[in-house]
Amino acid sequence: MNDFFLKLKPAAPKLYLFLAAGFMWSGVGLLLARYAYLWMVSLPAWQFVLILVAGITLGLAIYRFGFSRLAKKNIDRIAQIKNEKVCIFAFQEWTSYPLVLVMISMGLFLRLYSPVPKPLLAVVYLGIGSGLFLSSIHYYQHIKQSKLVGKLDTLTNCATGE
Repeated sequence: MNDFFLKLKPAAPKLYLFLAAGFMWSGVGLLLARYAYLWMVSLPAWQFVLILVAGITLGLAIYRFGFSRLAKKNIDRIAQIKNEKVCIFAFQEWTSYPLVLVMISMGLFLRLYSPVPKPLLAVVYLGIGSGLFLSSIHYYQHIKQSKLVGKLDTLTNCATGE
């Protein structure tokens, strides 16, 4: 019975965990920045620039004091995993998934039902989005610095039969 569940486990090389985390953080960061842009695009230029500067400033603070530390912690945790093949969902700590669900729920609520004006939400979305995007760069740097790029080429060639 235990073997049956092990076969269902979506295992992948650790390299893919770094890629999954980087892509996820980059993708969500860009998505949030896109929402912010759509709320800002119809504003006068001076308001657009003001929100942009405020959002990026917030994003730099979020990056510096929050998300970059979390990304580095995730990188260290993944690197210390003994197995070469790991469940693909392990790119994030299991204890972080409930927090992610709360953040998604809050984002949906703010976007759809909040009485807060969209330009103010744009500052928050742009801040969190840019913080996530900047922090995602740590995953890509780790892949490059630890020479996992060569492993990616090998894995790609194996998958294509070359």
